Amino acid sequence: MMNSWYGFLFILITYLVFLAMRHVYDRFRMPLFNPVATTTLLIIIGLLLTDISYDTYMLGGWWIQELLGPAVVALAYPLYHQRAKILRYRIPLIAGLSSGIVVGMITGFIYVKVASLPSMYSSSFLPKSVTSPIAMEIADLTGGIPSLAAALVILSGILGALFGPTLMRFLGITHYLGVGVGLGCAAHGIGTAKAMEYGEEEAAFSSISMTLSAILYALILPVAIHYLL
Repeated sequence: MMNSWYGFLFILITYLVFLAMRHVYDRFRMPLFNPVATTTLLIIIGLLLTDISYDTYMLGGWWIQELLGPAVVALAYPLYHQRAKILRYRIPLIAGLSSGIVVGMITGFIYVKVASLPSMYSSSFLPKSVTSPIAMEIADLTGGIPSLAAALVILSGILGALFGPTLMRFLGITHYLGVGVGLGCAAHGIGTAKAMEYGEEEAAFSSISMTLSAILYALILPVAIHYLL
């Protein structure tokens, strides 16, 4: 019974902190105030100051993690609404998506080889560019650590949402197709949340990029890890 109350308490705290951080972000609109990043930071500081273990926090965090799947499915709405534009731009969409996946995998393998990471950590690091539920499954299948894979996915998503818009402005990428594919392919769900700030078209292309890249990563990456690590 106590575990249920702890779970409810941590869900409520996480939700309230996120609402507060989103309010701060809406007011100042600065990348450093990204609500996912600031909420994560505050939760970590809070757990350290109160000496609450990760396992205790996950009594509630587990339920939030389980809702990631339905949240991803809900992104099908902007995808359906923008289906005509997705069909019109299918060739550049496939080209952008393919290049994003290839670059993501190659740079990931180069990094783990150069860093000489043990296979357990390499298998946890390489799925960093897909959504957490699929990254955890890939890590589990390939001998990695699912919880570490989820943490790295969140970290890559936060970095993508923080620095992606600045990088795209620097490179002159302003079309909704480029913005959506870039954020969805590199920063998955957190990038798609960022794409929603641009508009429904960016969100739709980000959503389909995140979904298709997750499927392709799930098919290719376990085989690549088996033969290349």
